Amino acid sequence: MRKWMIQCCLLLQCLYAVASRPGEKVYTTANAHSHNDYEQEVPFYTAYQQGFGSIEADVFVKNGVLYVAHEQQYIKQGNTLEALYLQPLQRMIQNHDGKVYANSDQSLILLIDLKTAAEPTLDALIRVLNKYPQLRDHPHLKWIVSGNQPPLNKWSQYPGFIEFDGKKGWKYDQQQSGKISLVSCDIKRFTNWNGKGIIIQEEREPLQAWIDSVHQAGKEVRFYGAPDNVNTWQTLMNMGVDLIGTDKPVQLGAYLKNRDAAIYKVENNTHPVYPARFVNNDSLSGIKNVILLIGDGMGLAQVYAGLTANKGKLNLLQMINIGFSKTYSEDSYITDSAAGGTAMATGHKTNNRHISVDATGVNKLIPIPGIIASKNIKSALISVGDITDATPAAFYAHCKDRSEQDKIAKDFLQSPVNILIGSGIKHFNRKVDGKTLLEHMQQNGYEVATDTDHLASFSSDKFVLIDEAVGKSIQKGRGDILRKALVKSMESLSANKDGFFIMAEAAQIDYGGHANNMAYVTTEMLDFDKAIGAAMEFADKDGHTLVIVTADHETGGLSLLDGSIDKGELDGNFSTNDHTAIMVPVFAYGPGSLLFRGVYENTAIFDKILQAFQASK
Repeated sequence: MRKWMIQCCLLLQCLYAVASRPGEKVYTTANAHSHNDYEQEVPFYTAYQQGFGSIEADVFVKNGVLYVAHEQQYIKQGNTLEALYLQPLQRMIQNHDGKVYANSDQSLILLIDLKTAAEPTLDALIRVLNKYPQLRDHPHLKWIVSGNQPPLNKWSQYPGFIEFDGKKGWKYDQQQSGKISLVSCDIKRFTNWNGKGIIIQEEREPLQAWIDSVHQAGKEVRFYGAPDNVNTWQTLMNMGVDLIGTDKPVQLGAYLKNRDAAIYKVENNTHPVYPARFVNNDSLSGIKNVILLIGDGMGLAQVYAGLTANKGKLNLLQMINIGFSKTYSEDSYITDSAAGGTAMATGHKTNNRHISVDATGVNKLIPIPGIIASKNIKSALISVGDITDATPAAFYAHCKDRSEQDKIAKDFLQSPVNILIGSGIKHFNRKVDGKTLLEHMQQNGYEVATDTDHLASFSSDKFVLIDEAVGKSIQKGRGDILRKALVKSMESLSANKDGFFIMAEAAQIDYGGHANNMAYVTTEMLDFDKAIGAAMEFADKDGHTLVIVTADHETGGLSLLDGSIDKGELDGNFSTNDHTAIMVPVFAYGPGSLLFRGVYENTAIFDKILQAFQASK
C-alpha cells in the first residue's frame, strides 16, 4: 500500500503542470528569500525591513546551543539563533500587536538549515522554540528544516510546527508529503546558465516541467545556486518560482516593491497605424509647413516600449530618415527641458533652467516663431502639460529661470504665436494692469476658451485654449486631446499661403519617467504616436509639410528587461528618476526629411528647420 501511494504521488508530480506563467502571479517582497541571511551586515533586520517572506539561517549545535554561521570554524560567541533571529522576531511581533508584519497578515518562513547531525540539531531547535511559544505557534510563521534532515520514517515523530524542505528526487509518502510545503533544489541540476540572456530550450523545458510538477503537488519552489541579478530574478518569476533567493536583500527588495510600476500590459485594443505614403519624402525643396513633435523624455527605450505595447506597430517607426541629437547643455552634461527646448527653439546652447536667453541669463534669444513671423509664417504651440513649462515656453518666452511661470505667461503677450493650447490656467488668470492675461489676449484678437469642448468651435486661426484637463495624464482621463489639438491647428493654419510652424509636446512621457512608472510612460508614448500618425497623414495629403519627431532628453534611464510584442506586455527598469545624458533619436518625414540624417547637436534641429523653410523660397 505504501509503495502504491509513493508511486501515485510521483506520477502526479510528473504528469501534471500548473499554469504558473508570466502575468498570472503577482510578485511582492513576500516572494523573496534571504539566502544565508546571517552573512548580512545586519542579520534578520535587513531582510525583515524589506518585507521578505523567507529568511534562511544555517545552524550548528554546540553544547546544546544553536549557533548561526556558514561554517563551523566561523562560529562566534553570541551569534546564536536566539540572539540573531528569535529575540528580534519576538520584539517585532510584540510591537505589531501580534502580527509578524505591521498592519499585514503576511507570513514569514524561517528556513533553518541544519549543518550538524540532523537529530540532535533538530532536537535543539525544538527546545529553543519551546521557549518562545508566541513564535512557535504563530499562525503566520513557518519553521522549515533544510540541510541535514532525520530519516523519513521519523518525520511523524516531530511536532506539527516543524516542516521539512522537500528535495528533488526524494520519494515521500502521503504523510511525509504533508510535512512539506516548500521544495528546494540546486538550479545547477538543470542548467549552468550564468544569468545572462535566456536559458537554452533544452535546459529550460525540463526545468519548467519540474517547477510545474511541484506546483501540481501543491508545493512551492525555491532554487539555490542561481545567479543573483535582475535578469535571473525576472527569469525565475517568469517560470513561476515561488521564492526568489538572493544575497542582495536590499536590491531585490527594491526591485520587487516596484513591480506594479515596472509592468505594462495592454488593456485596450491597439491603435491603428496610418499607412505611410512617403509623399515627396526625398525632396529637399517645396517645404511650406514644419511640424515639430517633441516627446519630452523620449529615448529609444520609450519608443520601443510603445512599439511593444502596440503589438509591433508604430506610426513613428515607419519613418526612414533618422538621426540622433546630442542633448548636453551649456553648463551640464545632462540637460534639463529649459536648455533642451531653448536649443531647438533658438539654435543656441544655454544653461539649465534658462528659457531662450543665453548663458549669461541676460541676452534674449529669438525662437523660431519670432524669426519666421516676418515671412508671414504662422505658428502654433501645443502641450499636454503646463504651457508655461520649460519646453513650450522656450518657443515664446525669455527668462533666466524656468520657475518664473507667471512671467513666462505674460511674455506670450509679446509673442507672434497664433495658437496656444495647454494647461496652466492659474498663470493666465493673474491680473496685469487690471485685466487677466486671458482678457489681454482677447483684446489682442485671440479667441479664448478654457474648456477643451470648445476646441472644434474656434472659427479663426488665432486662438488660445487653456484648460487643466489638457494637463491630465492619459491614465487619468485626458483623452485624445493631443491629436485633436494638432489636427485643429493644422486645419486652422493650412489656409495661410506662406505656411505654418507647429510645435506639439507630449510632455508626460517625461512625467512617467520621473515617476519610474512603466504604464505611465507607455500610455503617453502611445498617445503621442496617434498624434504622429495624424501629422504624417496631413503631410502626405499636403505634400509640402515636413514632420520632425524628437525629444529634448531621455528621462528615467529606462531599460526593457522583458516583454511580449504578441501580447503587448512590458517589464521595465529605471536607473534614475531624473534625466540622462544619452543621445535621443530624431525622426523626419516628408520633404526635407533627408536633412535630419546623421548625428548632430540639438541646436542643429533649429538650423535644419530654418533651412527647410528657406528651401521653399
